[in-house]
Amino acid sequence: MWNKLFVKVVARTIRTGRLHLTLPDGSSHVFGGTLPGPQVAAHLHDPALPRRILTNPEMALGEAYTAGTLTVTDDDLFGLIGLIVRSSARGDVPTALRLITRARKGLTAVAQRNPVRRAKQNVAHHYDLSQDFFALFLDQNQQYSCGYFRDQVSTLDEAQLAKMDHIAAKLVLRPGLRVLDIGCGWGGLSLRLAQQHDVHVTGVTLSEVQARAATDHAKALGLADKATFRLQDYRDVPDQFDRIVSVGMMEHVGTPHYHTYVQKIAQLLLPGGIALIHFIGRSSPPTALSPWFQKYIFPGGYAPAFSEVMPHVERAGLVMADLEVWRGHYDQTLQHWRARFEANLPAVRAMYDDRFIRMWRYYLISSELGFSLMHQVVFQMQLSHAPLTVPVTRDYLYATPP
Repeated sequence: MWNKLFVKVVARTIRTGRLHLTLPDGSSHVFGGTLPGPQVAAHLHDPALPRRILTNPEMALGEAYTAGTLTVTDDDLFGLIGLIVRSSARGDVPTALRLITRARKGLTAVAQRNPVRRAKQNVAHHYDLSQDFFALFLDQNQQYSCGYFRDQVSTLDEAQLAKMDHIAAKLVLRPGLRVLDIGCGWGGLSLRLAQQHDVHVTGVTLSEVQARAATDHAKALGLADKATFRLQDYRDVPDQFDRIVSVGMMEHVGTPHYHTYVQKIAQLLLPGGIALIHFIGRSSPPTALSPWFQKYIFPGGYAPAFSEVMPHVERAGLVMADLEVWRGHYDQTLQHWRARFEANLPAVRAMYDDRFIRMWRYYLISSELGFSLMHQVVFQMQLSHAPLTVPVTRDYLYATPP
């Protein structure tokens, strides 16, 4: 019964490209319409997969590829996910699957409750992986966020330096200012701000691995007096600062805590101060994060629609001094990460097993396609207490050629 229903649903769904699919019972089927798209051949090996895909497709596909019970000819996972995304974007999704997504969306607030203890556990799940592992595919400054590609020939290192310098320009830094970096990662941005602009930076993170690495790096660079790092939740920061920067943190705050997050930024930002909040979002209405991502990659994570964020800025009494939307930058960043990851598979395999490798590959590819084919973008909000704190034109950002 499940196989027949599965074939019927897939036939209705796949209208772009062509999918050659072999089911666990050995039967082969070809799905697709006349619209151009990827040509992909895949094989389901577990008899339970048709039922699992029908009832929870995003979870089932990710788990099946990770476990090896879904295989793709020539390991063309990029083609398979792209084919599915293109068909879904055309609206060729059965009503039952739409209802499942709607139900998950309704539970978003529950899934993203993020008190301090859970926030620390969520961060550790992902960011406390081996620093040596992240070094295999990130840039030299270990920026685990979107690069800024000024042109199509930029390297990953160049794009990440450009991102940090673009952020620094938006912060309008002067020597001696006190800067808070919320979600500082391994400290790359904090250290560049301290080194290049003679400011005093405090970075906070919930990752023990990142806090240690950032502190060690500051000492190695002779910047321990200008850059300090704390293992601390942003909600517990007591100080006030001239500037606040937060890159890739909003995605982990959780929708029930947006008010607290923005209010805390308003509280910590001194009069005359500037805050720059850089985060993954979507240019479409609110939805729900893939359950596979929630379970295996970013527990408690979510990329919000801007409509979910702006009301909290308004209620905090902050001024939206500028808003920039980055399109086409994160998919390039992910292409670089994936190429480096694949090029370093022997080193990755020395740290983790093949199941982890397939999981990480699925994460990188589906993320890239989320930016190139779906509605994911990067927002940069520039906030202040007063309307004229930030220059009234963007000329100051480009006064010195990169």
